[in-house]
Formats: sequence, structure tokens, C-alpha cells
Amino acid sequence: MVDHANRRGSMRIQGEGTYFRNAPHPFAMLPYGIVRYHGAPADLRDIPVGTVLHARGFLPPDPQTSVVPVLPIDSRQKNSGYSGAGIYPAENHVLLLEDESSYCLRTGKVWRLKEVELHDNAGMIVASREPKEGGDGKTSEESMTIDAAIRIWRGRERLGVEDLVAEDTWPASGKKALDGQAVQLGITWKPTPSGVFTRFHISDIWMDETAIERAARNQNETHKAFIRSRWMPAWIDSVEYGKFGRATVTATLFGGMDESLYADIKKGVSAVINGVENTLKHTGGNYGPAHMASKGTILDVFKATGDVPLGSSGIQILFETDLIIEGIRPGRVVRVCPANWPQVDLPREEFIGDGSNPDDRFPSPNIFPNYKK
Repeated sequence: MVDHANRRGSMRIQGEGTYFRNAPHPFAMLPYGIVRYHGAPADLRDIPVGTVLHARGFLPPDPQTSVVPVLPIDSRQKNSGYSGAGIYPAENHVLLLEDESSYCLRTGKVWRLKEVELHDNAGMIVASREPKEGGDGKTSEESMTIDAAIRIWRGRERLGVEDLVAEDTWPASGKKALDGQAVQLGITWKPTPSGVFTRFHISDIWMDETAIERAARNQNETHKAFIRSRWMPAWIDSVEYGKFGRATVTATLFGGMDESLYADIKKGVSAVINGVENTLKHTGGNYGPAHMASKGTILDVFKATGDVPLGSSGIQILFETDLIIEGIRPGRVVRVCPANWPQVDLPREEFIGDGSNPDDRFPSPNIFPNYKK
């Protein structure tokens, strides 16, 4: 389940037991948490339900304000009946969430196809995930399902099972060895017959570098357009207050974005900064982020040297305004918009204020009339 506007959701976590019995496990993205899809920056709204994901999570930074359940630290080790152990980690505040292709591209791995078995354009593929530069002999083979809905990407083409059958790359029926062909996979989960519940499903195969680069570029353009309309998130490091509302603000931009977005935030440009919640929702209500933001100029931009923590861009800005707002305080989260980005009105679920209530987004049964005989 995904509640993209509040940067939270639920994941069904693979444990030691029967997968279909595993209850959804709530999670929340940290404000500086990074989402990646198809090897490119993404938002939760970009990831289809059912996608197999890799997550790096931490304990709630402040249990008193956690929007998801706070669990005992050792809950990962507890046995949950048929579901086994490992399905309720206490580390449910996520710093990095990525799909299979993003994980493999980041860690230098590929899937090597060993065998395909088809009947009526559906069947199984046997493959193993290995280092791109050569296996170390420690990998194990996995059997995953495929069907006629699979998307096969080769160069600039999108193919189907029937296309590979027609060119005799795959068999029309029966098994065929694939000799360890190196590919990237999109992996999802679908219900599987015959009592097998932890078998995964292949939604996409990228057959070559051109294909995966195109997928990453398409996703990257989607995310760039999204950030330009919602603005760059950042962390307030310090505020030096002047007279009559003037202030000089030092802020660190969050990481995981395309370099062209950071390049727009440069010394000397006009910009606006608005306070947001840890969900990255703008504050200020119906007036809109641009109306409520502090306007000013970026005086300087500094880039950190050496290792930069995951979640940070390592880019720090110095911003001067003549009207500081309440939401810009040390330790708070904000969004930054340079003058050449659009200033648009957001849908109701993406801002707070004006007496907003959680029931506005998730109405209770009380909204229905109480009919009486």
C-alpha cells in the first residue's frame, strides 16, 4: 500500500515462513529518504503496487511523533507463526527504497538467464543474480514466473514473448537453455498456483545497456518534472537573524536528485523557501507555497568534499531574505525553488494548514447519513 502524499505505506516483507500470511508492515520515508526506480530518482507514486523492493531502514528518530507503529527493537527475531521470523523489523523509517534493477545497477550486479520453459506464452525462467564482472560461485539459482504481459526491452524496442518465440530465441513450448545471458530484471509478486507463495514474478527484462539506460532516462525526466513543481527539499542548518525580519539562512539540500536540478540552485539567483513538514508537505494551506514562502537571493553555494552521507547532496546554500517565516528554523525541513522553476498550486492532499484534519484524506464512516426507519 502506498500513501504517496504522506510518504508512507506498507510492505509485505519476505521472511522465513509462508509469504501470503505475512501482514503488511507499515513504513515511513525519512524526510531525506531516497526512492529509486529503474535506476533513477523516483517518488513513491512512481512505484507500482506489487514491486519487489530493497529497503534500508532505521528506528524511528522520535518514537513520540512516529506516524507508523513503534516496535520492540528485537521484533525482527520474533517468530510470527506460519509467517516465521523477520517480517516485522523495528527499523521502519526508510532511508533508501529501490527496485531490483536500481539495486543491481548500484551494486554492480546482473541477472544471468539460465533456462526458460514456456507453454502458451507463460512459464518459468531460471536465473541467478551475480556480480557483473563475474560470478564468485556463491550465487544460487532462482525460478521465477513469466506470462504474456511481460515487457521485454531490447535497444529501443519493446518486445513480447511471442516476438522472442518467432525469432527462435525462446521455444514455443518446452525448455531451452539461455547460456547465462546477462540482463536486468524488474521483479514483482503475483499469486502462484500449486501452493507456492514465495515465488517471484518477472515483469520486465532489459536485454542490453541501451534498454536500461532508456528506462532510467525516462524515469529521471519524470522525477525532474516532479521536483521542479514541488521544489527541492532541504534541511535548515542555521539561521542568522537580522533586523525587521531579515535573516541569512544556511541549508543543506537533500540527496538523490538529478545533477541538473542542483545546477539550477546557484549563486546569485533569486529563490523562495517555504517550510514543510517531515512528510515534505508544504505548510500554509490554500494560499499556496509561493504565496507563503520567504523570498530572497542565494548568496553562495558550497559543495562538501569527501564522503557525503546517504540522504544528503553535500550541497549547502547561503540564502538571504528580508521576511523570514516561522517554518524556517534550525533543524526544520524546507523546500527551495529557484526563480526559473514553476510556482504552481498543489492538490489538497499535498499541503497542510487551514485547520486540516486527517479525515479530509481518509474519511471515517461518520460522513454517511444515519438512516433510521
